[in-house]
Amino acid sequence: MSSTKNLALPNGYQLQDYKIDKVLSSGGFSFVYLAHDNDNNLVAIKEYLPTSIALRSGGATVMPNPDDAALFRHGLKCFFDEGLSLAKIDHRNIVRVINFFRANETVYMVMQYEQGKSLQDYILGQTELVSEIFIRQVFSQLAKGLREVHAQKLLHLDIKPANIYIRLDESPVLLDFGSARQALNENLAKSSPSYTPGFAPPEQYFDRNLLGPWSDIYSIGATMYSCLTRTSPAAANLRVKNDLLVPAVKLGLSNYSQSLLEIIDQCLSLDYLKRPQSVFSLQKSLLKSMPTPKKKSRFDKIVEVLKSPVSDVLNTPINIKKSQ
Repeated sequence: MSSTKNLALPNGYQLQDYKIDKVLSSGGFSFVYLAHDNDNNLVAIKEYLPTSIALRSGGATVMPNPDDAALFRHGLKCFFDEGLSLAKIDHRNIVRVINFFRANETVYMVMQYEQGKSLQDYILGQTELVSEIFIRQVFSQLAKGLREVHAQKLLHLDIKPANIYIRLDESPVLLDFGSARQALNENLAKSSPSYTPGFAPPEQYFDRNLLGPWSDIYSIGATMYSCLTRTSPAAANLRVKNDLLVPAVKLGLSNYSQSLLEIIDQCLSLDYLKRPQSVFSLQKSLLKSMPTPKKKSRFDKIVEVLKSPVSDVLNTPINIKKSQ
């Protein structure tokens, strides 16, 4: 097992047609970089580098440990196949893969770079409760995007607030698919778990033969639950032993509709057969009782402008009709 910390590619490194600007994130299976192409378009580049079985040797080359070469190649193939499948999906709520290639004895996936913030940061940045309209809109759109993913025989297997990006227009995009991590986790006892406690379904812990669309649906339910509580629900492996999770119908009844809370609880069922069996079914349920957005009064508009930074106020026209 590797004991030396892997180093990211340095800022300014030329990776085929892309120049690395900085590291966006790193984990046990990959690095993600912000980079730009020859036309100065920003992109995100994901590099396959499972730290428990491979090291970056002198320069930029990635080398597997001698005993783990076969496993490294297996994970690399899964990573490449995942990129190939995602490149076929052109949906605004799924991260857009625009290129993937081999270099430095590993594989790189080039994705469209999105402006915004993670759902995790969005939730923690709210001074009030996350609205029901926001929850229904965001997760019905994600469900629609996941339909395209599941149609490609792919599962995400790591849906959580940190992997959902909220654009500036509040539309969501799903990031960071976990197929390659799952492939390694199934075959490598020494690898760290590739699931996130609280968001992973019980079958991801105990019986991966049961994984299916309903597994991603559990994670969606857990993510919606976190919108209510600002924290992750209890981990599924603990719930199986002693389920102390407070149902959403009890937790949020004074602030959310009964129908939304029932959807969340159904998604969080420990029995996968009791969850919605397809994201299409979930999407329909979320759209069925969509609340009507409250129309802002003239007073609300004035207050909203007064709360804005001075620079915003100076550039914001206020159109208030005079009373007849």
